Amino acid sequence: MERKNDREKFVELAQNRVNKTLKDIELIGNLANKSNYSYTEDDAKRIYSVLKSALEEMKGRFEIKAAKEKEAFKL
Repeated sequence: MERKNDREKFVELAQNRVNKTLKDIELIGNLANKSNYSYTEDDAKRIYSVLKSALEEMKGRFEIKAAKEKEAFKL
């Protein structure tokens, strides 16, 4: 029963956090409107770079956990 509760909590949190993040990314994209904002190409590259790095770090955390689970060995 506890595992199901863990799963339900994961699904709930994942859906909420991913949807919030997608909305925030959309809002960041709105900053590209040059009629309302002034920015340089370097500014845009820095935003993209930091977001890409954060995404790669998050992806790595999931992959490391999956790799650890695969490496389980018992005699």
